[in-house]
Amino acid sequence: MAELMSRGSAATKAIARLLLPAAMRSHRRPIILALSGQLGSGKTTFVQGLARGLGIRERIQSPTFVLMKWYQLGKQFIPFRHLVHVDAYRLESLAEARHLDLRDTFKDRDAIIVVEWAERIGKVIPHGAVWLRFIHGKRASERVIKISNFQ
Repeated sequence: MAELMSRGSAATKAIARLLLPAAMRSHRRPIILALSGQLGSGKTTFVQGLARGLGIRERIQSPTFVLMKWYQLGKQFIPFRHLVHVDAYRLESLAEARHLDLRDTFKDRDAIIVVEWAERIGKVIPHGAVWLRFIHGKRASERVIKISNFQ
């Protein structure tokens, strides 16, 4: 398990951009990042940094009410074609997750998939997912990011 310290939102976004090339080199397809942590711990900020690193210029917000949002990637990111951003915060059961066809989404070899509040649907998150746990630090702007299953 790796542990990284972020001293602010810009640093959290930079960590996401730095992890991206290593994740893409892992030859694991799709790439699934399972994010967990309390409200305001940096999960969405991390996704924003990841999206920028993938060349996405749209404004990234948690898809709390639509639950899932897809973003197209440019040709420079082949073999990946899209980023899928899932927010499981409002899901109250695994049955609700099944209605999103997440099992099929998790099989999409062209996708980089990021799931916020992944602990809520942990049983459907595939075995090879990289888990990132976001924890509030000692100072208001600090975050500790614990990464497991990263190869």
